[in-house]
Amino acid sequence: MSKTILITGGARSGKSAIAEAQALHFGTPATYIATAQAWDAEMEARIATHRARRGPEWVTHAEPLDLVGALAATDGQGPRLVDCLTLWLTNLMLGGHDWRAAARALCDALPRQRDTVVIVTNEVGAGIVPDNALAREFRDAAGLLNQWVAATADEVFLAVAGLPLKVK
Repeated sequence: MSKTILITGGARSGKSAIAEAQALHFGTPATYIATAQAWDAEMEARIATHRARRGPEWVTHAEPLDLVGALAATDGQGPRLVDCLTLWLTNLMLGGHDWRAAARALCDALPRQRDTVVIVTNEVGAGIVPDNALAREFRDAAGLLNQWVAATADEVFLAVAGLPLKVK
């Protein structure tokens, strides 16, 4: 039986490691759908750290924009991990794409998946109000996207200090 599991939390809260363990619980090989784009050396290092942590039981599928297409292309091949939803949102917004339409399409696609999907996202609304319009727009969009995916998900976990707290 497939599930959609959402893992949220702050920066460096252990979300990705928790999500990787969740996905592997449903079998191997597992597909890692990476939404990050390496625009600079610092981001390249972050991506390398994530890759180094994963072992041979993972197949990487890089997709910065067409998340629904990536899910369709990998369904039936075992569990998938999407890391991460907020980077996907960033890519959509900075690329001038309709993030709301993409989010609706994702929420429509998730219940139709044959294999489990574990999704990592960032909880961005717990800090200060950003000082510029783009950052405020992103914070608001991320909050809505997380709510919509959480409503669709079968289970939701909040990562705190490397520990998963089940919310739903």
